[in-house]
Amino acid sequence: MTEKTLHTGWKMRRLGEMEWLPATVPGSVYGDLLANGRMENPFWKDNEDKALELMEYDYEYTMQFDCPEDILDKDRILLHFDGLDTIADVFLNGEHLGDAFNMHRIWEYDIREKVKPAENELRVVLHSPNKYIREAFRECRTLGNDDTLEGFVHIRKAHYMFGWDWGAHLPDAGIFRPVTLLGIDRGRIDNVLILQQHERVPEAGSDRAIAALGNRSVSRVTLQLQVTEETAGITDGVPKLMDVTGGRVFGGCGQHMSYQAEITAPDGTKAVYEDSPTEIVIEEPKLWWPNGYGAQDLYTVKVVLYSDGREIDCWEKRIGLRTMNMRREKDEWGECFAHEVNGAAVFAMGADYIPEDNLLGRVTPETTRKLLEKARFANFNAIRVWGGGYYPSDWFYDICDELGLMVWQDFMFACAVYELTPAFEANIRQEFIENVKRIRHHASLGLWCGNNEMEQFVFERNSWLTKASEVRDYFLMFERIIPEIVHTYDPQTFYWPASPSSGGCLDEPNDPNRGDVHYWAVWHGNKPFSEYRKYFFRYASEFGFQAFPSLKTIETFTDDPEDYNAFSYICEKHQRQYSANGKIMGYMQQTYKYPSGFDTFIYASQLLQADAIRYGVEHFRRNRGRCMGAIYWQLNDCW
Repeated sequence: MTEKTLHTGWKMRRLGEMEWLPATVPGSVYGDLLANGRMENPFWKDNEDKALELMEYDYEYTMQFDCPEDILDKDRILLHFDGLDTIADVFLNGEHLGDAFNMHRIWEYDIREKVKPAENELRVVLHSPNKYIREAFRECRTLGNDDTLEGFVHIRKAHYMFGWDWGAHLPDAGIFRPVTLLGIDRGRIDNVLILQQHERVPEAGSDRAIAALGNRSVSRVTLQLQVTEETAGITDGVPKLMDVTGGRVFGGCGQHMSYQAEITAPDGTKAVYEDSPTEIVIEEPKLWWPNGYGAQDLYTVKVVLYSDGREIDCWEKRIGLRTMNMRREKDEWGECFAHEVNGAAVFAMGADYIPEDNLLGRVTPETTRKLLEKARFANFNAIRVWGGGYYPSDWFYDICDELGLMVWQDFMFACAVYELTPAFEANIRQEFIENVKRIRHHASLGLWCGNNEMEQFVFERNSWLTKASEVRDYFLMFERIIPEIVHTYDPQTFYWPASPSSGGCLDEPNDPNRGDVHYWAVWHGNKPFSEYRKYFFRYASEFGFQAFPSLKTIETFTDDPEDYNAFSYICEKHQRQYSANGKIMGYMQQTYKYPSGFDTFIYASQLLQADAIRYGVEHFRRNRGRCMGAIYWQLNDCW
């Protein structure tokens, strides 16, 4: 397969305006307006309101490109978008190719009969997300998080962009991931599923010691390869997915498909396996371990697809040799819930990860690495990707693989209920399949989780529920559709229906003696820190406490000394949780002397936060064995 990225020469404008502005792709509308001086910094004072108004409009992006000869002569030519945010129409040379309506999906358009050798005009129109959700809400008043714009559940766009109790209303839009021209000769690799079988020789010592250490003496790992290929559909114009494992499948015009696999060990040693191998045996393997438990050795797997002996595509990824599951066994306290890696129970230490910025064009491999390296420096071994954002880019998981950070991966649903129409189901099914296939090979992937806090709110029958069918749709989405897809496309990774949950079926989802728990009596409930000692959660996946940012950070959103007060208009504007600044004061007066100035108040609030988190973490870790996870809210901030 031949590729050409389409990242240069872009320009953008508000739809209907005359002037075109230089644009950056991958990037976003806000990023381009900021770069061209057409909007003010949305984080400065109350500029958020002006930025929100800008998304009442539609925007268009355009560029021109030539199509190289080595792509023009291919059997299929695809225009490939890794990420369109979100409601978009795509045009080539004035012809409408199709629409897009999910930022969490890949969008491809067949342009074999439409592309020219030179001066092709590509145009993408991005429609107002504000108008879209407003109109959808008028049709179906499905409810969700109170801090978020009404109707956000009707668009498959990162929910946090519409506001949260820690974030701004900044529903950006854009071509936020790469755009590629693909030339496909006969076929391409759809994906490669790698299943692992581990064999361990008996170890000296007691069974109890072996169980604690895990499989540190694995003598052999067998990789089972399942390779699927998408034919170019030369005979009928319709691409087909086929299993080419074993080289037994014939593509269009009778060509014979086969593949070759290459494994590169951590020390650089390579082994090549020809004739479409279905199994590869690795002797004396180097295992992947979470941070603090061992090394993060990674193997590179390369699969090359051939058609009648000619190379036509290549798939190359890094994997870790490990087993990873969740240990759930009855015990004297209820049922344990612990990450089990290579047979060893791992106490999860980490935090919840939210999107790094409201302007997605500013999130880069460098920003993500800087953040995750801080997590490792703080002795983390786990990261929970919260379900109200978007599925992170590939580099996020690559870095977690390297740093030994187990990933608890939510699907992108949070704090709402959804109506499962046929169109919505078809949309999210494709979203699930694409992201499971994209992420599943990563060593760091610890589990898939259906949603954030939805089982808890459905169980409590809160005011979000407007009709009985929403309960039915909840069960269909999270206890049938998603687990079926995970079982089909990633059968060796654990699935958990919600966070928090005790295992599903609306069975006491915040039970302290089973599954995972979100505990907010300290902070939201105004309980003292000592309240933590009343509970011995099996896995605390959310708990936390607020503090003010440093003065240096505050100076990035105001330079007015009159704003340097916890209850000023600007400080309250940047505090998204109702009455939270007063709550900080309330906890502070129970703990410290009243601060003499704003600088002292900021510092005291941070000491208070440190005390709150420390109190919880130390209690959970003292009860290691009963509690096996302390994941605090939250690792990072975007507002």
